Amino acid sequence: MMAEPAARAESSCKRCHRRKKRCDKTLPQCQACQHAKVSCSFLDDETQVASYPIVYVRGLERRVKELEQQLASSLTTQNSQTDPLSSPWDQDTDLHLGENSMNLDDLAANQSPPAPSKDHPLPRSDTQPMSSPLDIAGQRNGNLADELRLLSLEAAAERYLGSSSGLSFAKLTQTVLQRLSPDQEGFMFDGGVTDNSQQSCDCDAEPELLSNSNSIFSEMNAALTGLLPLNSIFGNPVVEDFEDSMGLALLDPSHINSLLEFYFAHSHTLYPFIRKSEFEAVLWRIYGDPLDPMAQSPLWQFRIWMVLATGSTTYCSVSLMDETESIQFFNKAMTYFEAAMGCGDLAGLEVLMLQVSYSFFNKIGPNTWFLVGVAARMATGMGLHTSDVYQTLAVDVSEQQKRLFFSLYMMDRVVSLALGRPFAIQDDDITVEPFANADDANIQPDGIVAASTLEASTMAVPLHILALRRIASDIGSQVHSQNYSQRQSPGAREETIQNLHRRLLDWRRSMPFPLPDLQSKVPHLCTSWFDLNYYTHVIMLYRPSPLSPTLDAARMKILAEASGMAIRQATNLHRQRRFAYNWLNLVAIFNSALSLMYTSTAHCENLPLMVDHSRAIDDLELAVELLEVFSGKFPSAKKIQGMIRTVSAKLKMYNIPSIGF
Repeated sequence: MMAEPAARAESSCKRCHRRKKRCDKTLPQCQACQHAKVSCSFLDDETQVASYPIVYVRGLERRVKELEQQLASSLTTQNSQTDPLSSPWDQDTDLHLGENSMNLDDLAANQSPPAPSKDHPLPRSDTQPMSSPLDIAGQRNGNLADELRLLSLEAAAERYLGSSSGLSFAKLTQTVLQRLSPDQEGFMFDGGVTDNSQQSCDCDAEPELLSNSNSIFSEMNAALTGLLPLNSIFGNPVVEDFEDSMGLALLDPSHINSLLEFYFAHSHTLYPFIRKSEFEAVLWRIYGDPLDPMAQSPLWQFRIWMVLATGSTTYCSVSLMDETESIQFFNKAMTYFEAAMGCGDLAGLEVLMLQVSYSFFNKIGPNTWFLVGVAARMATGMGLHTSDVYQTLAVDVSEQQKRLFFSLYMMDRVVSLALGRPFAIQDDDITVEPFANADDANIQPDGIVAASTLEASTMAVPLHILALRRIASDIGSQVHSQNYSQRQSPGAREETIQNLHRRLLDWRRSMPFPLPDLQSKVPHLCTSWFDLNYYTHVIMLYRPSPLSPTLDAARMKILAEASGMAIRQATNLHRQRRFAYNWLNLVAIFNSALSLMYTSTAHCENLPLMVDHSRAIDDLELAVELLEVFSGKFPSAKKIQGMIRTVSAKLKMYNIPSIGF
């Protein structure tokens, strides 16, 4: 069978045109972009025209007909096996919508994602997306589980999402929302009008927005790849053709200072593995004398440019400014990447962690999940998780390596819990104590000098955040672990949840005081950030999970209050102009809204009398306000915003005086 001729554009792609390189104009991706493993943009201009050979077009038409036939066959089989009111859920799920509790175990067992096949592989970010017939059916009206899956893909472009990610809970919420539309085949996010002629969302002008989830894939960053081989990290395609014309001396000193101030107030407070005094001393030496021996060190060059890049991108995530500068700094840093990785194991670990810190806010390099995994294997290979390794080290060296290891531990917990995947570093394997609550100036080779003032050290907040990550780790391994939950009796399960909640309360009450006044725009230097994290962890603790698949009235109330408070605290940060608009916070807002929608519809049969819709609607409207800002960076936020408005409009139909839980 002859290969179908490739379609070609009339003009060069955007990347080749900008680089003034020859372009073969192959659609959908030219060979130059395919070789560089980056996105390839055609038809950005209305004046551009693509030329498609007749055979190529007929091949596409034939493929469409095949997919339509398979879709029709799939839907026919599904409709013959399920009751219309339970579609698209398996009737074996048996959620008993009229009862006071919902079972997550039954739902998770029956709602596994469709397996990829030869004809219908799951989408990859480095190729043109292709959906299976079942995917297409789900995309027509969209659903909450699909949105959470697509959001999480922005973290790591891989398919598996576990319990702590909230995916199973999203499916459960999608099902209980049927109670808001009992005469339909399931709750539909169709952008239409409610039965009372109220607008369910603001997307009437763009009806396809909610009916085509593929648009989200096309907006994902081209650097989001699938599983990466280990050697691919040494040939980052982003900087393959980077023209190295940037020098440190070309930057204004005041601008460098502002970037350093934001990095050490923001990223360094979360992950304190850079020695501030040493770093600043070397940077200004190189700035003053480009011929200084330190300027010839690829490790120091990488450190400097990556810290500047991270300081820039984190500031942009709060201020919503253009990211061009941070990308330029990142590309400059990556020119030293391979040489810096060759400077030793500890240096290589730091290099990877600097990339992880950057990737939380800007997705132009290898994906975060991959980087954390490689770094974790390096750290455990060096034994940094064991106390024995530190016994022969000087105190200052030991403390620096502890900061390095526990910063990586915190990164691993953030990423793994967001994606619902196993931890790269296991708590039971860690025998080393955390780093000391002391400033760099007080840490000497032979010991730690007592502080001369009563002020908290710069490590007080990082240690408090580490304590939160350890609680979150236990929530993930105990509440959201199927193996753990199966070994526990009902009484032990209740005790586990109560102990974890008590630890969260103690963590919130013991917040360092006063918080350091380092930078007015840093989120985690104000109390609202600690409140937000307390409530988001309560949500993860109390929503239906393998440990507690059903909720009674008391837990439902806790979940409802935590969901509303999480959205309100995020709104407080937003209005203070110190909220970070990154993918992690977008998923947190989505999960909070999911919990609020669930508790507003799933508790009992007498929905109008038992749920305070006014408060729930107000909190959902706050979530809509936040998502409006997020939509400037993440197009998927606009779709989620429409979904929440649909639910809010339905809840308004039941908005009568409430008697509470």
